[in-house]
Amino acid sequence: MHFVDAKGILTANNGFNGMNIYRGCSHGCIYCDSRSRCYQFTHPFEDIEVKQNAPELLEKALTSKRKKCMIGTGAMSDPYMHCEEQLGLTRKCLEIILRHGFGVAIQTKSDRILRDMDLLDEINRETKAVAQMTLTTYDDDLCRVVEPNVCNTKRRIEVLEEMQKRGIPTVVWLSPILPFINDTEENIRAIMEECVRVGVKGVICFGMGLTLREGDREYYYAALDKHFPGLKKKYIERYGNAYNLPSPNERQLFKIFYEICSANGIMSTPDECFRYLNELPEKEIQVSMF
Repeated sequence: MHFVDAKGILTANNGFNGMNIYRGCSHGCIYCDSRSRCYQFTHPFEDIEVKQNAPELLEKALTSKRKKCMIGTGAMSDPYMHCEEQLGLTRKCLEIILRHGFGVAIQTKSDRILRDMDLLDEINRETKAVAQMTLTTYDDDLCRVVEPNVCNTKRRIEVLEEMQKRGIPTVVWLSPILPFINDTEENIRAIMEECVRVGVKGVICFGMGLTLREGDREYYYAALDKHFPGLKKKYIERYGNAYNLPSPNERQLFKIFYEICSANGIMSTPDECFRYLNELPEKEIQVSMF
């Protein structure tokens, strides 16, 4: 872990205002796209870069904004990595978001988000808070292999359930679905049935497969050699150096996905989910006439 003073904290992209307090990750997920060389890391990925002035930058950015909006975090780096326990920068940023009357959409794989339930609850009462959780495999033994340093799927589902009890809306990222590993009908049905049970608003799934780029590919293939001997050869023969690696079962898995979403009123397209994540409802002001 090392500390830097960042020049800015909010980035605007297609109407979304996002922030990443950390760079790199300690979760160890074997498929992580953020390891890709295109992101130009100049330090080891596990050596977390901490933007120590993130709260000050966010305070300044929100003070200067004329219109309230949703603030997103967690797209590139999980805001609830192990170092958050010690540093509490995510919590400080949530306090600033609450104080300035903005909304938040926060994405994680960690149950550490429950430590900030009080702030998320208050933000949701004042404006809007959405908790996003990534789910990849319902099999906890497999989860420990592909996502070794973070809480398992069952625990993440418990987090979604706790959010539901508080009335905090949730969105699930069903990603990635790894060819020949977790791309089974059983896995997709199990995850989706839990999404129905805990009342998620939407599920984001860009494809039943994964993407690999330079840097990410080498790390993933090394993990395949370690945990799934012989599978790397199968990948190379089928996909070569392709960026997009769809599951051979993609069509059937998507059919199951859409059927469950449609039957239970769950948002199922990325555009629909992103619109919801970016919408900050205007507070209703009631005026009594006497």
